[in-house]
Amino acid sequence: MQFTSEQRLDGDIAERRFTLGQIPGILWTPPSASPTPLILLGHPGGLGLDRMYPRLAARARYAAANGFATATIELPGNGDRPRLDVVDQARADLRQALAAGEPVSDDIIDRLVLPLVEQAVPEWRATLDALLALPETGGPVGFAGGVIAVGVRLAAVDPRIVAADLFAGSYVPRATFEEARRITIPLHVLLQWDDEGNDRQMALDLFDAFGSKEKTLCANMGGHTGVPQSAADSAFAFFARHLK
Repeated sequence: MQFTSEQRLDGDIAERRFTLGQIPGILWTPPSASPTPLILLGHPGGLGLDRMYPRLAARARYAAANGFATATIELPGNGDRPRLDVVDQARADLRQALAAGEPVSDDIIDRLVLPLVEQAVPEWRATLDALLALPETGGPVGFAGGVIAVGVRLAAVDPRIVAADLFAGSYVPRATFEEARRITIPLHVLLQWDDEGNDRQMALDLFDAFGSKEKTLCANMGGHTGVPQSAADSAFAFFARHLK
């Protein structure tokens, strides 16, 4: 891991951009005693860190105010990273199906999501290795955000993830339902009831499939970007219970 730049947010939150091999990322750390519990910030595919930065930085600020360090990485095929042709074609097929009012097939969902999962999860795990080697970050570790299939796979395979706040705002491959049944860590799942890009019933079915004894569904009226502040309050109260 190589740090490439540093600035201060609000005067006391350190924001450092880094690269891990060819993977760009950002680490935010609060002005508190080290090591600090760490939350990995997931984000949607197809947008990239530059477009997502304002939302990610806002989440990092709120996390720092609650005593957490946060980090994120650029997803495969996003930003300046090499494109994933199969995902780009699946995204085009998805838009065509939606424009025609046709159902989105399992084949499109698999081609859209699974290549991202297969590459992103090992990259997240390598990033976590590097982050936990730093003196200012430590366990326990949580995951917050999407792509939900990435979060599910990461929670299923990496025992360092002890709690997850998952955003139900993306399509879910059938294989992800099988992985969900293996998850036993505490879960907090955010669902925007009127999310124009989300299959609500698929999100509810996935929530039902999770094997965790402690799982909470936080459903709010509104579209994809209409998440109320109370949802963030609920998520960080969840992390405070399980990461501190």
